[in-house]
Amino acid sequence: MRIEVERCASPTDDARALVGELEEVLAAGYPPEQRHGLSLEAIFQPHIHFFVARVDGAAAGCGGVALFDGFAEVKRMYVRPASRGRGVAEALLGRIEQRARAAGLSRLCLETGDRQLAAMRLYARAGFSLGPAFGDYLKMPKASVATSVFFEKILR
Repeated sequence: MRIEVERCASPTDDARALVGELEEVLAAGYPPEQRHGLSLEAIFQPHIHFFVARVDGAAAGCGGVALFDGFAEVKRMYVRPASRGRGVAEALLGRIEQRARAAGLSRLCLETGDRQLAAMRLYARAGFSLGPAFGDYLKMPKASVATSVFFEKILR
């Protein structure tokens, strides 16, 4: 099994499919006001680097990193069910961390939903710890972040 993580600079068919699958999963568990994922078009902005992971050439997952002043944020992490437990998410997070470090940022943050138990276990294994709300989440009404769980990791 070979995992490759490649930068995706535009909304390819694989990127569309993966983000669409992620949206279906999140829509089944959270009302619209509690879903904070970027639209497909918003992912491909200059301050965001988006990656697609492939297992033996087939798209298996995606994730991105938004670069801000003072911190980076993990965005749109998703691994297809058939590829989970095979190191795909770890490979994506590794590439995201690498990009954040290359941008000179040492704080990597993320927001996930309280029902995303496997994701929270992954982030804990990857060295993230629970953290405070950050960035735009600080300005949102409490009802919009009622199911949000925030993590952060200091990159060394």
